[in-house]
Amino acid sequence: MNHFQKIAGQLEAHHLDAMLLTGEANRFYASGFHSAGTDGVALVTHRKSYYFTDSRYTEAAGRHVQGAEIRETGPGRGYAVLLSEAIQEHGIRRLGFEDAYMAVRDHAAYEKALKCELVPATDLLWALRCVKDKEELDAMVAAQRIAEKALEQILEEIRPGVTEKEIAARLQYLMLHFGAENMSFDPIVVSGPNGSLPHGVPGDRVIQGGEFVTMDFGCICRGYCSDMTRTVAVGFATEEMQRIYQIVLAAQKAGIAAARAGVSGKEVDAAARSIISAAGYGGYFGHSFGHGVGVEIHEAPNASPMNDKALPEGAVISAEPGIYLPGKLGVRIEDVILLTGDGCKNLTKAPKELIIL
Repeated sequence: MNHFQKIAGQLEAHHLDAMLLTGEANRFYASGFHSAGTDGVALVTHRKSYYFTDSRYTEAAGRHVQGAEIRETGPGRGYAVLLSEAIQEHGIRRLGFEDAYMAVRDHAAYEKALKCELVPATDLLWALRCVKDKEELDAMVAAQRIAEKALEQILEEIRPGVTEKEIAARLQYLMLHFGAENMSFDPIVVSGPNGSLPHGVPGDRVIQGGEFVTMDFGCICRGYCSDMTRTVAVGFATEEMQRIYQIVLAAQKAGIAAARAGVSGKEVDAAARSIISAAGYGGYFGHSFGHGVGVEIHEAPNASPMNDKALPEGAVISAEPGIYLPGKLGVRIEDVILLTGDGCKNLTKAPKELIIL
């Protein structure tokens, strides 16, 4: 899949002659070809698109990139030279660039080398990436199913005596085993008092009976991410643990019920946050209800108290409220949902009622 034509179709509305893509995520979104870091540059004009790379990637790019001319860098013919040739060929005067991704040093070098105006235009890409097409959704669902298979297996392996690190390592292995290309991010596995750390790092802590284990993980399939969190109890769950779990679950369901295209991210967040606040735990839910998911694990749009803009139809966002009691325990439940005109579709099929292993 690639989105060269979609990007080209937005140039006129942003008063641009072309769009320069140097960031890894947007380069992949445009071309459907992944190369690491700064190993590639894409240029989209009204009439034609280009993919520039070096000899390490030329053959692979030729197999994957469609709808763009591939040109190879070489001695004395770096990206700036190839871009300059295309800029002259197409009479480009206003060139959009990814101001949210490009390093200051790279911007200064391009500004010096290219005979055109560099115009900040990250929003063009973010707006396009917000709305997923069928191919993108198919990839995200496939990634989600892989993660769910890993969850099903790991639930058979969580028991007292196993460490957080061991569970995290097994999750990564299982997702790769079931077909993932890579991880969406390093898995979070925290147990007992470590559960109060929303983005805690798995350590050597040994899992004990009578405590929660929170697992936040996801994988990449065909370039797109999945994301999910499940919190399970080991052995038994105290009355307090069960009460907090049910509050978080109710909050998540309320946020999902409120989620639809056209409402603001702030409204969706408030629907979930009000449940947690009414139960007396408002001070222990510090992050937002959700974030966009796609080529990157965190992208636009957000369902947060700060976002008063309408959420677009076709966006995929996470639904992940939580309660975190410092040094005691934490609970987070996360699905990913597709926003539609009359509500949303939950892309996550894994059970989320409290599981006691």
